Amino acid sequence: MNDASPSSGSRDARLCGWPFILFNVVFGLAHMIVLFNAGSYVALLPHAAGDLGGVLPSFGTWAQTDFMIALALAFPIARWLAARFGEGRVFVWAFVVYAAASALCSIDVSISAFVPARIFLGLAGGLTLPLGQSLLLQEYPDRLKSMGLAIWGLFTLMPLTLGFAAGGWIADEWGWRSLFYLNIPLSLAVSGFTAALLHRRPFEVRREPFDFVGFLLLAVILGGLQTILNEGNDFDWFDDPFLRIVLLIVVAAVPIWIVWELGERQPAVDLRLFKNRNFAVGVLCLTLGFLSLQGLLSLFVVQLQMLMGYSSTLAGMVFLPMILLGIPMIAIMHEVAKHVDVRLLASVNALGFAATYYWIGLFDDPQSYDQIFWPMVLAGVFLGSFFTPLTVLTLKGLSGDQMLRAAEAANILRIAAGALGITWQGVVLFRRLPFHQLQLSDHFGGRTSASYDVLQPIVEKLQQVGLDPGMIERKLQLMMKQQAGILALNDAFLLSSYLCLGLAFLVWLARPTREPAVSRAETVRVVRSEELMEQP
Repeated sequence: MNDASPSSGSRDARLCGWPFILFNVVFGLAHMIVLFNAGSYVALLPHAAGDLGGVLPSFGTWAQTDFMIALALAFPIARWLAARFGEGRVFVWAFVVYAAASALCSIDVSISAFVPARIFLGLAGGLTLPLGQSLLLQEYPDRLKSMGLAIWGLFTLMPLTLGFAAGGWIADEWGWRSLFYLNIPLSLAVSGFTAALLHRRPFEVRREPFDFVGFLLLAVILGGLQTILNEGNDFDWFDDPFLRIVLLIVVAAVPIWIVWELGERQPAVDLRLFKNRNFAVGVLCLTLGFLSLQGLLSLFVVQLQMLMGYSSTLAGMVFLPMILLGIPMIAIMHEVAKHVDVRLLASVNALGFAATYYWIGLFDDPQSYDQIFWPMVLAGVFLGSFFTPLTVLTLKGLSGDQMLRAAEAANILRIAAGALGITWQGVVLFRRLPFHQLQLSDHFGGRTSASYDVLQPIVEKLQQVGLDPGMIERKLQLMMKQQAGILALNDAFLLSSYLCLGLAFLVWLARPTREPAVSRAETVRVVRSEELMEQP
């Protein structure tokens, strides 16, 4: 790659033959590496927390939520860097940084060092998501760009469906640090192959301004909100002076950021898009829905290990049933959305999630896998039909570059909402756990083993195996704590069920949608924007 502006025939030098096939494989691998790290870390979180100085699992969550915030913040940076240095060059160096950040993650021994390394990992990975899609499409002729987008979509789905299970297996069999050890050679291989395949490929230098002020304010707002939610449970919320200061900074930064972005010609996030009713409604439903979804999935996979004693592998495998119908539903929804008002599809999807969350919210037996399997199959159906209707709704009425900017803005807000959702669901669990413990203690009538009349059959069995009264007392208290945890987890699912009921009605505030006949170029732009927004 060089710095010269491209000649008029530069796009005629597209890759073909085996270099073209290798290019697709490399970029598919690159996409999976980044997205896989977004999901698999959650399954191995308890292992990481225990190894990083023995901190609480809530501290280990910081590394996931801050990673996702960095992932979101990287999108406007990617646009600016690509204009100044070329998409290929930025992509290559992003994976070099990704490998370096992975190396730091693999050797850090404290949470204070591990979290910044994960932030750098998120920033580097976030740069590659939009650039990888753009570079891949440039190698396809116009008539085959839809095929390129289909291939890209396939590589997007695989980490989402397999990440939890694979991450759990890596943690149990190889150790949690192996995830980051694997990143290093794979990332360097992606970087090297990309540089070789695009060697001496010219690119156009565009001196686009970067909205440093808007970006900085956005980083302060998202980082501040995430810090408050991350540390609130462990540091007694706003009784802590540091969190009070962070809250004041966030409250002051929000109106300043809004005013600044509305007055900026090329803002980091184009808030003027919210004048479009469909964009406003679509983004609101997309962010709230993803906040609920991402938070519940992350909370569930951790609590299956911490609360119910599942291994990381088994906890990850709980989510494999989502694959059964989830992937086919995505392909179906892309076709159905062309012929049906997507408000109906989005509303039905929200109602489906509400029913599924309610079903899981009735879970009461930690030993019954059947109670989890079938709801997860159903969750896969609605996960597969979640993104497409809301994406079409959000982009309706937009055209040209405005559509890609809208996809970028929606992606930033959605990914940030997913990070906030992880800690928000943790707050729900933290608040409801002592409530249910107190309720169960009152229900069973006291705190001594003799007073557990309802549990007398269990007491007798424990006596038969030779446990003394003190050990029986401790065993019953642990059982009640586990049951209280299950009830608190149920509350998180039930609360999200009610939220989805509201979204099912909110989506009807948008204008009706129909897919008119458009040119091939416009179709590619639409699908490209949709897939950019559908990256987990």
